[in-house]
Amino acid sequence: MAGEARDLMNKENVCIRIDGVRKVFNGRNGEMVALNGVDLDIHDNEFICVVGPSGCGKSTLLNIIAGLLEPTEGKVYCNGKEVTGTGTERGVVFQQYALFPWLTVKKNVMFALEMRGVKGKEAETEAMKYLEMVDLAKFADHYPKELSGGMKQRVAIARAYAAEPQVLLMDEPFGALDAQTRTQLQTELLETWQKKKKTCFFITHDVDEAIILAQKVIIMSARPGRIKRIVDINIPYPRTQETKMTPEFIELKNEIWGQVYQEYLEVRK
Repeated sequence: MAGEARDLMNKENVCIRIDGVRKVFNGRNGEMVALNGVDLDIHDNEFICVVGPSGCGKSTLLNIIAGLLEPTEGKVYCNGKEVTGTGTERGVVFQQYALFPWLTVKKNVMFALEMRGVKGKEAETEAMKYLEMVDLAKFADHYPKELSGGMKQRVAIARAYAAEPQVLLMDEPFGALDAQTRTQLQTELLETWQKKKKTCFFITHDVDEAIILAQKVIIMSARPGRIKRIVDINIPYPRTQETKMTPEFIELKNEIWGQVYQEYLEVRK
């Protein structure tokens, strides 16, 4: 998007601005361009899903937004301030649960609260509220090793919300789960997002998941990654598994999958 056109957009509700981001990695075989000129505005409380073939730079882009990687060129802004590292306004949930195994479920959530300066009994009370939000209050005193994969991911989501970030960055958080658990967590995530509005940037390989969750689906090209297309998902919430049977859903699925498959074929060349 040209700079002049971007400047004409409503700046007041732009939460994340990605401006000309390029990322190059240096390896034993020379330079590898992961991202090449990504421009995107993400608005307050917007739910964005990103799809594309493996290796197209989806996770690299998320890590740059999170401040875990620096762009080679270009900049990322959060609330108008340039991202130069990690920050409490951006919470990250990975496919790997990243829980502290030596802490109970409640204390894992309390850790995020304590980072905000909430201590003692107040932190315990607040942690229980977030565990109730993800239906895990009964497991507050369990350790991560005693939980199923889906339950661990619920703890990770509760901890991310407890940090009260404005932006949730989610890198295939349900990718390692079975289909039933994945469907359940999609429903719970949407319910939580509608109650506690956050800006969500969610990476997935599953087109069905992207359409069920997102207001907009970003389709990325094969490496070097660029934004190929942005598809508006105009299916009203709440969305259920029955939504997948509707003509609107099927049409969007065919449209998005067709674009992703074209890029997959590019990777195979």
